[in-house]
Amino acid sequence: MVNWLKHKWIYYALSVLVAVIAAYESVGLLLLLGAIVWWIQYRGFSKGHFIAVLVVGFVIFLYVTFTLKELEEPLVLPTTVTMTDTYTINGQSFRGLVKDTSGRVIYFSYQFQTVQEKQAFEALSLAQSSFYVEGELIAPEEPHHRYQFDMANYLKSKRAIGILEVSVLQHAGQHQGILAKIYDQRYRLSAHMEKVFPESLVAEAQALIIGEQDAVDVELNRAYQKLGITHLFAISGLHVALVSMLFFQGLLRLRVRRELATIVLIIVLPIYALLAGGAPSVWRSVSVVEFIMLARYFKWRLPIDDALAISFIVFVIWQPGAIYQVGFQLSYLATVSLIYSSPLLVRAKTWWMQGFIMTFVSQLITYPLLLYHFYELSLSSFVANIFFVPLFSFVILPINLLLLSLSYISARVTDFLFVLYEPLREGLTKLIMWLQDIPYQMWVAGKPELGWLLFLYMSVFLAFLLLVKQARLTIIAAVILLPALLLHTSHYLEQEAQISFINVGQGDATLIELPFRRGIYLIDTGGILRFEMEEWKRRQNAYEVGRQIVVPYLKGKGISKIDALIISHADADHIEGAEEVVKEIRIGEVHMTPSASYEPVAADLREQLQKYRIPIKEKIAGDEWQIGKAHFRYIWPTDTQYEGNNDSLVLMVHYGAFKALFTGDLEADGEQGLVDTKAEMLQNIGVLKAGHHGSKTSSTEEFVALTRPRLTIFSAGKDNRYGHPHPEVVERFANRYLPYVVTGLDGTIELIVTDTGFRMKNQ
Repeated sequence: MVNWLKHKWIYYALSVLVAVIAAYESVGLLLLLGAIVWWIQYRGFSKGHFIAVLVVGFVIFLYVTFTLKELEEPLVLPTTVTMTDTYTINGQSFRGLVKDTSGRVIYFSYQFQTVQEKQAFEALSLAQSSFYVEGELIAPEEPHHRYQFDMANYLKSKRAIGILEVSVLQHAGQHQGILAKIYDQRYRLSAHMEKVFPESLVAEAQALIIGEQDAVDVELNRAYQKLGITHLFAISGLHVALVSMLFFQGLLRLRVRRELATIVLIIVLPIYALLAGGAPSVWRSVSVVEFIMLARYFKWRLPIDDALAISFIVFVIWQPGAIYQVGFQLSYLATVSLIYSSPLLVRAKTWWMQGFIMTFVSQLITYPLLLYHFYELSLSSFVANIFFVPLFSFVILPINLLLLSLSYISARVTDFLFVLYEPLREGLTKLIMWLQDIPYQMWVAGKPELGWLLFLYMSVFLAFLLLVKQARLTIIAAVILLPALLLHTSHYLEQEAQISFINVGQGDATLIELPFRRGIYLIDTGGILRFEMEEWKRRQNAYEVGRQIVVPYLKGKGISKIDALIISHADADHIEGAEEVVKEIRIGEVHMTPSASYEPVAADLREQLQKYRIPIKEKIAGDEWQIGKAHFRYIWPTDTQYEGNNDSLVLMVHYGAFKALFTGDLEADGEQGLVDTKAEMLQNIGVLKAGHHGSKTSSTEEFVALTRPRLTIFSAGKDNRYGHPHPEVVERFANRYLPYVVTGLDGTIELIVTDTGFRMKNQ
């Protein structure tokens, strides 16, 4: 059996993959099994193989389809649930994954009522605990736009039946099985590291040793992303191999027989996987090692590619939704690239060349997928990984393991070593933060559509084939770079202007793109009005509209540079997100109403603009510029004294016969000023961004009657506390049969603009 399937497990793994995707998406995708069978026949394998591949595919399809139907059964509340090891306590919020009495996964959300309640939960190892819950099961909200994190996809990847908003949460006891003991030990390890490690080293130690990344600083994590070394915070195959080797060699040094040491390692590795957080990369690494060691123990010949394929099959049958997890996809793809590029590694003469080849092939096979999920790629990763992978794997990880071990033996020795190590590690962090500021190291290509994704992977597989066959480097470079260049330039071939009203909740953010991207302008960046709250309620990494909504939208569209960032006025819901935008997107200049940049809410933005040497240009009525058919003109304010909403920058955009008016938070007095001075210009407006989110104090009868916009956009959050847009304002437009949309209800609005009008873009 083993010899019959030698080097053929990959086809069964592909069959399982197709079956699971078909069960989730469409039964018609089972036709892809035909492509696998055709390739098997082309390779000259026996009929038994393609029959077996078909049987495996159909059986797995039926199995996954059956399990998915179980998820449709209603959840009866109140009920008792069991906590998994996936949960976080952040500020007042308690969230994670639980299982009901049938073993179905549920995402739960609960708000602590008192600091004492929060402290009581933090003091316990909650994994495998039982809870009595009351609440409501709800469906996830739609993302603000197609490039934002999608909660529905996350639930699908976890096979969760929905979101349980918990109103009553009572601890009902702790399970006593081996799993609970392992999770309790993981909790104790985490708490021990918080106690004995210096504050600056705790997050890294927790991430490297037990795979706990909740405490990793957002800014530092972003620096790792820019250098393409984020994976160093994850427990990888090299990580597992190093720990396995140290453990195995330790047993041999203790004079344990090799056969017994092998059995012990086989037993211990799954326990380590659970202690390390059980991420897909961990289970992939552990399972491959397990299969290889079992094969050696039973004297089977199991090639590494077969071990990886078997690992894939077992993992997907165990957790079918894992195929939608980014970590799972990247982990297996990168490993496949290393296995099948072994001829290249053999040719390498030096360690740094081997490191470069390993980084190159891993990045090459994963880069289309990275663009699909994150819309950008670190160009510096090809160099950074050569130095940082061995540094973290063979220096920093062993040091952390040594310090953790010594902390249980001698606190005095450990403290002394921390005195020596902490400054060195902080120095490395400063170097990383300096390196991440080097410009142009991120390639922002945007999110490739399915056709582009397939095209990019065709070029990748062709490049691998040419590399193995030692083709000329110029040919290989052309095969890799030309498709990437075509994807990049495709954004500059759009022949029509576009206006996007980004759903940022209760705030404003509008993107204007001219044809062929001759000009890109962002009006406001959204933001949150932050209120004073007790310290225990504050989240460790606060929610940022700029980072989590606006920047993903820009990068998803392949935008890495904005000609002008226009801040209509200095209110938090218009300006607060700008700081994150400036950090991630190159800005040509910033337009603000006079004196607004000196408002307290603009202090952080001003500091960032000075850091990146971005000029602030104060604008008033009469300032204008033109690019091609597009004419931009500020028509308000007329004075230089900033006094709030009625001093919002009001921008009129002409594109042929089409006119769009962007009014910031202009209210009745400002609108009356425009009516009195710009009446002729305000007629026949194509698109109006209504003032002040549609508040009762804006969009007056006279202003609406004069402008009569063909479409009005109310940029207001769903169920916002202010009741925007106000019913009286909505009625003014409805009585005149003037259509309107609300971003909080209708999502991000994208318009295609022509010389004579506009149309909604299909999303």
